[in-house]
Amino acid sequence: MGFQSVFSVLICLIAAAHASQLTLQSPRLTVLGPDGSQLRSESMSLTKRLGSVTLGASDTLKLTFQVADQATDKGVQPHQTFLRFFDATTGEEGIQPVKVTPSGKAKFELNMAKPPSSLPPSGAAPLHVSLLLGSFVHSPAAFDLFDLHIPPSAPAPVHPEESLYHPRPELAHTFRPEPRSPLRPISALFAVLVLAPWVVLFSLWGAVRPRVPHLFSPSILSFVLSLALIEGLLFWYWIELRLGQILLYGAGAAALTLLTGKQALAGIAARRTSSR
Repeated sequence: MGFQSVFSVLICLIAAAHASQLTLQSPRLTVLGPDGSQLRSESMSLTKRLGSVTLGASDTLKLTFQVADQATDKGVQPHQTFLRFFDATTGEEGIQPVKVTPSGKAKFELNMAKPPSSLPPSGAAPLHVSLLLGSFVHSPAAFDLFDLHIPPSAPAPVHPEESLYHPRPELAHTFRPEPRSPLRPISALFAVLVLAPWVVLFSLWGAVRPRVPHLFSPSILSFVLSLALIEGLLFWYWIELRLGQILLYGAGAAALTLLTGKQALAGIAARRTSSR
């Protein structure tokens, strides 16, 4: 089995080495002006490269040829036929497919008034034009045809948002300086103003001497503790809790305070009724 595989590969290599060559018959170049008048027409040689060809902004280039088998001179249709336009200065290239009939005849037109998108951007340097042929049953062929001078390409239009894709100036952030603490005498003054109402309140309570004999009864004590719970939650919110958390915990504490307050009022009403 191994010998058969090697033999098959050798047969394929021998066949490829003896594959028929492709050639061009009657290659001709024609340059037409904007009004259709013939400005230049001459045959091309495969052994001698044609000189430079110059096209104006509205001129048309026509190429005609026939692809044939070099051994039989019979027209053939290659699998692939391309014209290659190459700018040696910029390295840009364009590949333009050429349609070939079953008899091998081909015709290509390049109208500079409506150039194809495959034509590379042009400048002062000429474009090297070559013909590339590929076939399943023939050896590939490449023919160097001529240098083509065409008008320089117009600059690409500027996109309206083109300026957004350039480096921008570095952002220099200016932060507000850290706030300074007020002077100690001013802080002490406002602390006294905040504590003064409590001092007045406790002094008045001492003068009135209120009596709360039932403060530690279960109904009133639970209500006082629920009020203390709300105050504790407010203090906790001030140092740590977030708004969503205080709303959730505060709703539970408010419901508890409502329930204990109702029990405290009911207990006070019951004691007043019994005392009568």
